Amino acid sequence: MPAAVKPGKILLAAVDDDPDLLALVSLALGSEPDLELLTFTDPLEGLEVIRQRRPHIVLVDLVMPGLSGMDVLERVVQIDPATDVILMTAHYTTESAVESIKKGACDYLNKPFTSDQLRRRIAPLIAAAKRRQRAQQLDREMLEACRFEGIVGRNPMMHEVFARIQRAAPYFRTVLITGATGTGKELVARAIHRLSPGAAGPFAVCNCAAIPENLVESELFGHVRGAFTSATSDKAGIFEAAHGGTLFLDEIGEMPVTAQAKLLRAVDNREVQRIGSTALRKVDVRIICATNRNLQKEVEMKNFREDLFFRISMLEIRLPPLAERREDLPLLVRHFVDRFAVKYAKTVSGITRRAEAAIMRHPWTGNVRELENVIGYACMMTDSTRIDACDLPPNFPAGSNVAATGPVELISLAELERSHAQRILNAVGGDKLRAAEILGISRATLYRLLQARAGVEQE
Repeated sequence: MPAAVKPGKILLAAVDDDPDLLALVSLALGSEPDLELLTFTDPLEGLEVIRQRRPHIVLVDLVMPGLSGMDVLERVVQIDPATDVILMTAHYTTESAVESIKKGACDYLNKPFTSDQLRRRIAPLIAAAKRRQRAQQLDREMLEACRFEGIVGRNPMMHEVFARIQRAAPYFRTVLITGATGTGKELVARAIHRLSPGAAGPFAVCNCAAIPENLVESELFGHVRGAFTSATSDKAGIFEAAHGGTLFLDEIGEMPVTAQAKLLRAVDNREVQRIGSTALRKVDVRIICATNRNLQKEVEMKNFREDLFFRISMLEIRLPPLAERREDLPLLVRHFVDRFAVKYAKTVSGITRRAEAAIMRHPWTGNVRELENVIGYACMMTDSTRIDACDLPPNFPAGSNVAATGPVELISLAELERSHAQRILNAVGGDKLRAAEILGISRATLYRLLQARAGVEQE
């Protein structure tokens, strides 16, 4: 596993077949307190380390045996479009300079150069990289500020969920949690339990959708020996197992109507009666129900008892789908990267802008659970310190996930690229560096797209 960049350090890699030039780079930049310097005379070796460690800045000679500086530039941009690449050459031509900028280089340095000249060209790149590091640190601080009982969110709807949990937990007897599959209903249930007076008691989970209809009553309330053919011994139901704590009835909308009447009595009186017994047993239990169905519609369709619905829905907590809280995506990605990096004992510290762009384009119909699975897979598969787009699952759609909602607009691919670049730029408030990183292209390419769009509009 590659070594991570030292905290607070900017990593710079220099690739040149001339050892004297590398010695000059080391002399000029070696004393920079914020810089960690790597030098390579072999471009293939340099590329492998660049792929592993993802430096912030790369200096590369234009003319080298075996692999040209243009080839190195193209591969570095493929590895991470956010890397600042400076080409160095003693054979300057306008054509090569223009080509290098088009391919993603941020600067072009003529040889020979002095130590002072090199430091002046590198200084603004170091400053920009430090700002990006600071932004990443702020992201981590934001994650800590937006984490509540293991749930992550800064969306106003999620803040309302957090507030409801805090207000209800000390007093509730019954709560209904609604939301699409994968939105985190069990996480919310566990948070309510932890903040409740019964936190020291058990948290018993019953998946109503997984119990065969003929066993629902036995699973919920228990049975005595001989109550039916296979009842060879007494068995306590899950209500009794949750005594003194919380019972979580997951997917309660799947429960058969025939079992709902008996559940109603238990919810009303906190009393259960084992199958085959005449004795009533008191249980001190708080009940949390969850469903991905619209129970009001289920009541209208006679699939769910109205009286039971009113009993369990006095307090309802609705969880929004991930599509309604897309601003939480970066926080959730950071949360899952940190979790799986610890779980798999890897030094994964984040994701590339290219991977971020793919994640931001995805519709996430499977909600937070789908995102968790994608990041978990990527953390497992990556051999770098940052997850790239190639580390995402093979079936992860790269760009065909935006459904058409109207007639197809007949425009050229070039105009589509220009329009999309302008939309991203507007979305980030005109920050061209951020827009280029999200788009997965160099700033020079972004400038070219925008200039082309300006030319089209003037026509």
